[in-house]
This record gives sequence, structure tokens and C-alpha cells, in this order.
Amino acid sequence: MPELTLEKLGKYEVKSEVDRGSMGIVYLGHDPYVNRSVALKVALADSLSDPESGEQYRKMFFNEAHTAGMLTHPNIISIFDAGADEETCYIVMEYIDGGDTLKSHTKPETLLPIEKVVEIIFKCANALDYAHRQGVVHRDIKPSNILITKDKDVKIGDFSIAHITKLDSTSTAPQGVMGSPRYMSPEQLKEEEITTRSDLFSLGVVMYELLTGKHPFATDSFSRLVNIILNENPAPMSDFRAGVPEALERIVRKAMQKNVEDRYQMGLDFATDLSRAFEDLEEKQQDISAEEQFNLIKRLEFFQGFPDAEMWEILRASTWQDYRQGEDIIVEGELDDCFYIIVSGKVVVRKNEKTIRTLHMGDCFGEMGYLAKTKRTASIVAENATALMKINSTVISQVSLNCQVRFLKVFLRTLIHRLSATTEIISQDV
Repeated sequence: MPELTLEKLGKYEVKSEVDRGSMGIVYLGHDPYVNRSVALKVALADSLSDPESGEQYRKMFFNEAHTAGMLTHPNIISIFDAGADEETCYIVMEYIDGGDTLKSHTKPETLLPIEKVVEIIFKCANALDYAHRQGVVHRDIKPSNILITKDKDVKIGDFSIAHITKLDSTSTAPQGVMGSPRYMSPEQLKEEEITTRSDLFSLGVVMYELLTGKHPFATDSFSRLVNIILNENPAPMSDFRAGVPEALERIVRKAMQKNVEDRYQMGLDFATDLSRAFEDLEEKQQDISAEEQFNLIKRLEFFQGFPDAEMWEILRASTWQDYRQGEDIIVEGELDDCFYIIVSGKVVVRKNEKTIRTLHMGDCFGEMGYLAKTKRTASIVAENATALMKINSTVISQVSLNCQVRFLKVFLRTLIHRLSATTEIISQDV
């Protein structure tokens, strides 16, 4: 059957070609029984029929279905099915809509924020820890084998040369030097015993590349590459990117130790150090993902009753701001036309240097300035680390009409509540 004229594989409908690689062609497919999109990985016909390597290729192809099929983890591509339709072998996998790979973020001009890289590698380390505890060693961790979703979540894929280490397994993984030399551990290059720590070495290489846009063992010569991996240490990441914390330098150095005993022993150890480093990063809240921001505002009383789609509209139309303890947010007498919602932390309202009240998570301020674009009659100061949504009328006018109406209703209710509270305070003073 010609590979480009596939219309159906078993029960699966073939829609369009998505990607091509050394192990097969990936198509967008549809499973009519559960009404969902799937990825159909189809073995290369020429490789299957090769008299010398066809059998080895077949083993590698279905090895992915066997090994990854054992695993159920949010950061590992799910395998749903595998089979053959006449002479066409295929694997049915989770489809990542609009997904890319980490390879897109390994160049200096496309690097992700440092905090996002830490988050991604943290998830990969946890996923590998899970796989390793199930007895599966990936053996080919590299940027192009780690998918990244629209929301910058990650999925480890391509278990075609993975090895199952459990003693009760009857599976035989492909043997010998296999994988991508640029990401291989020293023991892989020397054809020594491969362990879970080999994957962690490779993940360290990926982390170095994501943080710097440079490969730690860059060279055009294979023999030179082998010599560097076996005997030389890469340059500090700070040589290529300012602002890489020393804590991350230490983590990457440990992951890429030549001696397996000096490396992280488990993915959980790797992930734990990343978690600690993340806590120490300055202004770590500034680059949190849109998904995380959405989850934070969803719990606020202001957005109760908003459909998810309209909350996304408001989020995209607003500005996310972080303030340190004691930092001024609004200064009395300044002109400001924005409305603020406290996502986390708390602020104090001061007038004539006197504290009037304290506002907490979910509270709002700036209503009058938003409506009338007048000078602020009080100052607002962050009492501790505080995250805010900053909204002005110009950007709100760009969201859908239904969203504008719903926002205005809640805004007016908030304003009435604030005016009532202010009147009560004045009455008490009188």
C-alpha cells in the first residue's frame, strides 16, 4: 500500500501527514469508536522489507509500543494501540494538537525563560523517574524526542530503542550503540552497562542546551565528539547566557558527571534539586505560564460565573504584575486609569500616610480611576509579595461583547460594595 495514499488503518481513519522521521511517518488520525484524534505512526515500507535490517527495524518499531505502552504518566506520550493492516505496521498514540519539540528552543534566538526551562526539565526528570521505577530506560533522550504543547507542557516520546530492565521481562530491546551520539552518556559510547543514570546524563545535556542555545559538546567530528564526552567538561553556562544562577550550573554539572556514581542516582533526586533552585530564582512569578495564571484567577470570587473562554479573554487582555514587599503600586495624586485584581498576597491602602485598610487575595481596587481617569486619592503598597491583574478600559473594549457585559456587571457590583464600605468607614469616623 503506498504510504501517501493511506485512507484507513484498521479502524482508524487517516487524515493527513504530520511528520517524518527515521522510524516512520506520523499521520493525524481519527478513532471513530471513541471520537478522538490520534497520532498514527506508520513503519517505513522500505525499511521493513530490507533483507539485512528489516527484522531489526521491526523489533525497534514495535519496541516503542511495548515499552511506552507500559507507562501512564502525564508527561509521557500515551500509546493506545498497535497492529498491522496487511503489510502496513502502525502504532496509535496520543495526538498533541499544535505540538512542537524542544528542539525549537535550542537556539540563542528562541530560548525560553530560565524559569520555564527549569519547569520543563523538572517535569522530564519526574517522568523519567516514573519510567525508571517501572523498569524502562529510554536511551535516546534529546530535544527532538520531547514534545512541547501549546501551553508549554511536555511529553517524552519515541521509546523505539528503550530497554526494559525488569528481570521478569521477556522483551529484547535493540542492542549495541544506538541513539543520538551528541546526547549519549560516556557508558553508552563505550558500550558498557546502560542504567537509568544514562538517561539523566542526556537530560542534563538537554537542559544545558535549552538554557544556553549551545550544545555542551559541540564539534563536527564524531571522533572529537567521543573524546569530549569522555574526557572534557563543558564551559560554564553563564559564558553563553547572563543570569544563569550558580544553583543551575551545579545541577547541570552533576547530571553530566562522567562517572555514573557521581551523577544523580534517580530522576527524583534531579527533580528535587530543580525544585529547590526554582524557589531561589528571583522574580520567579513573572514568567509563569498562561495556564498557571488561568488556574490562579479561576479560584477568585470576581470570576465566579465566567465561562472559561471569557476568563481567557480577560487574562489575555490584562497585564500580569508582581510586586515585592513594600513596593508602591499606586501613589496618591498620580493619574491612573487602571483597575486591579489581587491574585495573591495583600496590599495596604494609605491616605496622608495613614493606613486605611488592608486588601487580600480576590479583592479589587482602582475602580474610580478606571471609570473617571482621575488622580488617585490614596496610595496602595504591597504588604508582602503580591501578584495583580492590571486592567484598563481600552483593552477590555477589545474582548467579545458578552465578555464585556459580564465584566461590567461584576465590576459595578464590586464598585457598589466598595462605596458602601467607604461610607461605613466615614460614618464611623464621624
